[in-house]
Amino acid sequence: MGNVTLEVNASSVELANDTAAACSRMVPVILAGGSGTRLWPVSREQFPKQLIDVIGDKTLLQATVSRMDNFKGRWEVAPEPVIVCGAEHYFATYEQTRDSGVNARIIVEPARRDTAPALTLAALTATAEGHDAILVAMPADHAIADLDALHRSIAIAAGYAEGGAIVTLGVPPARPDTGFGYIRLGAVLQDGAYLIDRFVEKPAAELAAQYVEAGNFWWNSGIFVVRASLWLKVIKRFQPDMHAACAQAHEHGKKAEGCVIPAAVEFCRSPSDSIDYAVMERLGKADSPCLGVVVPLEAGWSDLGSWDAVWQAMQKDESGNAGSGRVLFEGATSTYARSQGGRLLACVGTTDLVVVETDDAVLVADRAHVQDIKGLVSRIKREKSPEAEAHRKVRRPWGFYDSIDHGDRFQVKRIVVNPGARLSLQMHHHRAEHWIVVSGTALVTRGDEQLLLSENESTYIPLGVRHRLENPGCVPLQIIEVQSGAYLGEDDIVRFDDKYGRCG
Repeated sequence: MGNVTLEVNASSVELANDTAAACSRMVPVILAGGSGTRLWPVSREQFPKQLIDVIGDKTLLQATVSRMDNFKGRWEVAPEPVIVCGAEHYFATYEQTRDSGVNARIIVEPARRDTAPALTLAALTATAEGHDAILVAMPADHAIADLDALHRSIAIAAGYAEGGAIVTLGVPPARPDTGFGYIRLGAVLQDGAYLIDRFVEKPAAELAAQYVEAGNFWWNSGIFVVRASLWLKVIKRFQPDMHAACAQAHEHGKKAEGCVIPAAVEFCRSPSDSIDYAVMERLGKADSPCLGVVVPLEAGWSDLGSWDAVWQAMQKDESGNAGSGRVLFEGATSTYARSQGGRLLACVGTTDLVVVETDDAVLVADRAHVQDIKGLVSRIKREKSPEAEAHRKVRRPWGFYDSIDHGDRFQVKRIVVNPGARLSLQMHHHRAEHWIVVSGTALVTRGDEQLLLSENESTYIPLGVRHRLENPGCVPLQIIEVQSGAYLGEDDIVRFDDKYGRCG
């Protein structure tokens, strides 16, 4: 690509490209690094909201991965989106994209470093084969009702990105809202776009009302459109330490089943920063190599940042109630209820409430106070209760486990291994394990020996002994595992061999 300049007049922007070379390819980039607190108890640290079917049959991640399907325009959309996620979410991310029939390129971050390093890794991946493309970076945990409207906004944004701008989609606000960041509009461009004057933090209620009344502030959707090579150039200019760390991590990374894992030591040298802070707030200044542009997005967008936002995005009955799962409303108004664990949830005479039930927790909250859930989760973490971290049932690419019971020095799990799948070769420093086969056939590695166990047979894995569980059969293997020891945390695992790249 040649050098691109944007000449700014009071009411328009003239795009001039000295080489006339154009990007004809779009690569969707899914930023899936959420930590999962605001939609507790359904969303957890190890299973955040992008992995949940918050609205409809698909999870938010699955809906985002397919969001660029049937895009009409002169840009070819790459069939393999790039997904950036954390190691703790990789298993579910891999499984959900596979179940959707999408062969995604998954980048597994060794540590959390926010969205700017994530987009940098995606840009390095997109340009690794010598191609340049327009990246369409989207959070994995938002909802968009009108995909045609989204595609129209992205097409406009891609035109500006092709001409040398970094573009974000802004949502004209429907109401004052303190849960969103805002973008102040600058000079008017074509197709309803504007130069970005500045970004504004989440305001207090009075200030949010002033923004909406002024008419020149839009909600920040967190969707960005930028040429991959330009993003790398800008990051190198504004954040040289971040660029160097990501480039080295990408160069020395390794490939595992279904993913790429950047080198951990190198990546952890990167500063942690968001796209907004690292780059967008500095565009248009004297040292900036390009300008920032905001394009309107009027497509029924929601960041689903609270249970109240979920209620607002859902279809409701004549009394304003919305529900999911086995839910009954009797004399209720403006209530949201979700039965996650399968039990019947009955709301009688409730008004403006959120009621959410899972296998191990129940939330009852006033809809006006759902933002306080984040503080509640922090309290649960301080008290070291397990309900903040994970659900009873934890999915893995090889199957899942369900924590049935636990107490002082013991834990009981039901483990299901898919046909032909296997766990890592591992050992534990602080616990021993008893395995009982309920159904199927288990191939067990225990030290130097291998055992083939059938239904009603069992074995014992002593503390400190290398072991592996495999399913050589054609039906799911189901076992009951009883752990005993001084410490039973999931981090007491030393892996020696793993097809998913978790050792070393």
